[in-house]
Amino acid sequence: MTPELTLVQFSDTHLVREGELTHGAVDTLANLEAAADAVATSGAVVSGLLLTGDLADDGAPGAYRRLRAVIEPLAARLGAKVLYAMGNHDSRPVFEAELGVSPYSVHRFGGVRVVVLDSSVPGRHDGRLDPEQLAWLRAELATPAPGGTVLALHHPPLPSPHPTVHLLRLKNSDALGAVIEGTDVRLITTGHAHHAAAGSLAGVPVWVSPALAYRVEALSPRGRLRGLADTGFSRIDLVDGRFVVTAVPLLSSPVVYDRDAAEMTRFIADLTPEA
Repeated sequence: MTPELTLVQFSDTHLVREGELTHGAVDTLANLEAAADAVATSGAVVSGLLLTGDLADDGAPGAYRRLRAVIEPLAARLGAKVLYAMGNHDSRPVFEAELGVSPYSVHRFGGVRVVVLDSSVPGRHDGRLDPEQLAWLRAELATPAPGGTVLALHHPPLPSPHPTVHLLRLKNSDALGAVIEGTDVRLITTGHAHHAAAGSLAGVPVWVSPALAYRVEALSPRGRLRGLADTGFSRIDLVDGRFVVTAVPLLSSPVVYDRDAAEMTRFIADLTPEA
């Protein structure tokens, strides 16, 4: 089985200046390099790298240069496009100058359209899509794409059981829902929460990617809110005409089994014969 399309989503890289650590504890560049190596050595045919915001921890120009030094060689090796989205930790002028891209844009992967939105609000950490951008999106979606549309933005348009994530969500999600309802949008993918989550908006599945910087604990001990050193990213596959999103943890864990892929696939196929 080969997917019709595979995108890899890196979110919340929170890169800092050389010699610094995020929260004084996390080498976010090392995390990004580990994720890039995992993708490069996987054998997956990746058409796009989707980076959904908080690329830099404080908008420093050097952080974006460190990002490009990892992402651009990976994209060249894979033959993949790179799509960048703004987050609340990013600086829009520096983002545009260092990455050379607009904060919101449209990209095509065969018949699939990916629309990148900018949910950041200067000076704030919660998110909002302004009327101008929503009008632009409505006009873009007026013409359906043959393979449907994926929306990518930083802030999840979902409530959250985690108190701080809920405060920092996309605040006008209903306005986005009104624009996408009845359109060809088949998936909304986001970041920002620093933990994997899923929901829906206007009947469209919403995915919240793990963060590459660190994980916000979704079920902390009573009276505590914790960030942990776990890290991960997402792969988005179009399989048999349907989008499937998978969280990919980056953990040094004991190996349970390590078998030849073709042999293992045949073994499972023998256990599940076609009816």
